[in-house]
Amino acid sequence: MHPRQSIIEIFSTFVQFEADRFSRWATESSLRRSIQNCLNRTPQESSEYFWSLYWYKFWLIPETNLLAKQHLTAYLQESCYWASQKTVNSFASTQYKLSDCFQIAIAQVDKVLKGFNADRGFILKNYANAIFGSAIRENLRQNREIDICTDWGLLRKITKKFLVESLQNAGLLLEDINAYILAWNCFKTLYIPTKKGNSRQIAQPDNEIWEAIAKAYNAQSSHKVNSQTLEKRLLTAAKAARRYRYFAVDSLNIPKGDDNSWEWLDNIPGTQQESLINEILAQEEEQTRNFQQTEINKVLVAAIAQLEPQVQEILQLYYAQELTQDKIAKQLKIQQYTVSRRLKKAQETLLRFLANWSKDSLHISITSDLLHNINTLMEEWLKNYYGV
Repeated sequence: MHPRQSIIEIFSTFVQFEADRFSRWATESSLRRSIQNCLNRTPQESSEYFWSLYWYKFWLIPETNLLAKQHLTAYLQESCYWASQKTVNSFASTQYKLSDCFQIAIAQVDKVLKGFNADRGFILKNYANAIFGSAIRENLRQNREIDICTDWGLLRKITKKFLVESLQNAGLLLEDINAYILAWNCFKTLYIPTKKGNSRQIAQPDNEIWEAIAKAYNAQSSHKVNSQTLEKRLLTAAKAARRYRYFAVDSLNIPKGDDNSWEWLDNIPGTQQESLINEILAQEEEQTRNFQQTEINKVLVAAIAQLEPQVQEILQLYYAQELTQDKIAKQLKIQQYTVSRRLKKAQETLLRFLANWSKDSLHISITSDLLHNINTLMEEWLKNYYGV
């Protein structure tokens, strides 16, 4: 595909495919006249960056929203094309063609524009490229065309309802399913990978995390197990989830679980048992969620209340109004480095409160990796707390 050169082309033409390959740039005459008129009024502006922000501002105005969206859709054609091509090249086994991926991505223009924030220094093309790529991959996942998760990534992404259905499909009994779900809950609570941007390819937990998971599990179960047993159960759960996700057809005489003497045919759960399982799990899930939310809220709200008034104001401006440190400094009439220092100290104080609560309540040894995990949870809580 040859790139467009002039501002008129960039904001008025669209990709045309032929035999799943780029064919030409097709011009929309009304958009061409529109951008030409703009250039006639301001001939000194020849930067596509300027015109992208120009039309983005008009997109924010209801009266000019439609025209601006059309110009910006034209502008983002190349970003969409390259994001589509990259995805197709990365997943050669997919049945989706380049043109299919392009159509999936370009339909996300509204999402791109709603999420874009020019005040933060974002570049629209770069931001759009990330959204387009994510939209294509998500669509392919939803259509079961690809599976790029490790077992641990899969376990972090699936819902409890899906896991229960997967284990039911594998023929496990109520008692076994409850044990697997408890192990999964402890895993999701205590293992939060610190590496960003690659949640699908996360590695297995380290030994310290496994020991913490085992402690949490044994504190809630009358049947004590070690970390190796929990790891084996979770890998079995991931395997069951993959089988159920792709509706694999297996013989009913396949051995069930870890016991070679049992067969799926002998343990097909009935509808009454399914109903009972779902009812129990729904109650447990609600109780666990409410308890964790209440305790974390108590700890962090109490910690915030102990901070100095100006520090509380800095947190409010930073998380609620999303101001930069420079803007906060100007508003409070203090130095930027003072804002930075007080913000960091406040975050460290809240992290210490939350870490101590985790240690006392869950009996977990605090390590550097675990602190990173807790910090991630705390940041998410602060954004939600001040965003209300």
